[in-house]
Amino acid sequence: MILRLATRRSPLAMAQATLVQAKCRELGIETEIVAVETDGDRRLDVPLTEIAGQGIFAAEVQLAVLEGRADVAVHSAKDLPSVTPDGLELTCVPERRDAADVLVGRSLAGLGPGATIATGSPRRRALLAERRPDLNFVELRGNMAKRLAAVESSSVDAVVAAAAALERLGWMDRIAERLDPEWCTPQVGQGALALEIRHDDSVVRELIRPINSEPDYVCVLAERAFLAELGAGCAIPAAAYGTFDGHAITLRGTMASPDGRRVVRTTMSGVDGVDLGRRVASFVRDELGGGELPAGR
Repeated sequence: MILRLATRRSPLAMAQATLVQAKCRELGIETEIVAVETDGDRRLDVPLTEIAGQGIFAAEVQLAVLEGRADVAVHSAKDLPSVTPDGLELTCVPERRDAADVLVGRSLAGLGPGATIATGSPRRRALLAERRPDLNFVELRGNMAKRLAAVESSSVDAVVAAAAALERLGWMDRIAERLDPEWCTPQVGQGALALEIRHDDSVVRELIRPINSEPDYVCVLAERAFLAELGAGCAIPAAAYGTFDGHAITLRGTMASPDGRRVVRTTMSGVDGVDLGRRVASFVRDELGGGELPAGR
């Protein structure tokens, strides 16, 4: 059979699907890519702050699998809503790349007072503002090439991006600084790909099972449980990043006020990723505001 891989049309998404194709080829599996335009790709004039957490980069890709136009949905794990739609299952997370954030343009120390940083992420804004409250932040939508072009044109001083995205595009030389995940906690699922299939498709499940990296899979599930417990998508400054030592998962969770003046961090370990994610989320939420989520993106 030919395995049909559904993905977004963006250059990064296509590069990611090509990576999955290569892994399938190693297993002797023939594939083809089904490119899908998502709502998030069409609505570039709308700030992410207004449409956060709605699965705008995933829904149409998921629908292609549910309707039988494709067999596997290939996502950036960070684009997925915390709840998987009925009829689908997140069955595979290939080996994860670097989950860290990076600055393109200038390093944090190299940014002058009042420098302008482009990012639509509330998490990135809050954690950078914690370190540098003098910085100014602006929204910037579009594919990675468009965002990096803003630095080249000097319309902004730096852009925040995911290290894994630049690696997959072959643009590692553009990085001015890798931000330490110890303080700049990565977004849930960042650096990982997530493969969804129809829950009753046992044939495809068995075909792609060898692609799965179990350590990365259990960590992504723990991170997603953290997000689900908060009942939010990417609309709040919250993040979680897990590592696995072969026995237990260690999960670092962070939540901040939108201006970065208050940041709560904690690290917990456990063998049940879902329970661990919930515990970490409950702790940071309660420590930050007595159970109330911060307002804004």
